[in-house]
Amino acid sequence: MTATIPTTALHSPVIAWFEAHARDLPWRRPEAGPWGVMVSEFMLQQTPVNRVLPVYEQWLARWPRPADLAADAPGEAVRAWGRLGYPRRALRLHGAAVAITERHGGDVPREHAQLLALPGIGEYTAAAVASFAYGQRHAVLDTNVRRVFARTATGVEYPPNATTAAERRLARALLPADKDTAARWAAASMELGALVCTAKNPDCGSCPVAGLCAWRLAGKPAHEGPPRRGQTYAGTDRQVRGRLLAVLREAVGAVPQSLLDTVWEEPVQRARALDGLVSDGLVEPLPGLMYRLPAGPAKSGPEAAPDRTPDRPPGRSPEAS
Repeated sequence: MTATIPTTALHSPVIAWFEAHARDLPWRRPEAGPWGVMVSEFMLQQTPVNRVLPVYEQWLARWPRPADLAADAPGEAVRAWGRLGYPRRALRLHGAAVAITERHGGDVPREHAQLLALPGIGEYTAAAVASFAYGQRHAVLDTNVRRVFARTATGVEYPPNATTAAERRLARALLPADKDTAARWAAASMELGALVCTAKNPDCGSCPVAGLCAWRLAGKPAHEGPPRRGQTYAGTDRQVRGRLLAVLREAVGAVPQSLLDTVWEEPVQRARALDGLVSDGLVEPLPGLMYRLPAGPAKSGPEAAPDRTPDRPPGRSPEAS
């Protein structure tokens, strides 16, 4: 099904709702600046807002500018990341800070192409920073926005598991022509998905465009696509990696493998998890079976692109794990 409502009919009510109901989040305040927006985008990838807030504040207090982070070891970024999960994001953010310092004089670039050229930044993050930090006109498609568009414009409960070309075309069609309105629309549609048009139990009674929503007007037909499964954590390599990193984050220097061996009983999975951390550049092996957080340049491999946690507001990204 394609959009049958005038694209402009959604803009005013959604933006008006946002002006009245948007959460007061630090990365939305003027003093956050482009660097604060970028940091929030990295941290909010698949991580709920309430977990991000304290780490975000501590991060910017320690590294208020990209050059401050770039001057520190990448392992310190991993340490400060704490238990946000997907710690490769910390390395990617450190790599981006180094590139910003070296290529752009320490200022987060304004141009979308320059943002996209930074290590660890994909299409979503580049568009989000350009829109949220600089008020530019870009289609910002995260999980929340995709769900809002799927329901209001195409009449289905959930978007596809991966972003499609059709979704990108729809997002461009729904984008206001005026850049300031477009930037506000990007933030407002994202917040609507985070607070009202949620994945489970959407609050249609509070939705400013319920009367235009194709999915609601069709009787809220059930999802017909592949089953939507949540991610598991207990017993996975991710859990083992987290426990290994916790030991290294709390250590002042290098730790022996014998100490790491105590975090997980199953030796094959433990070894696989440790090897993965080394391969990802999150752990640095030293002679004598010693390990530490990385002290050298961070690796900056290809960016992954998982969906974002549904309750994430503007200033987040779905790209790295």
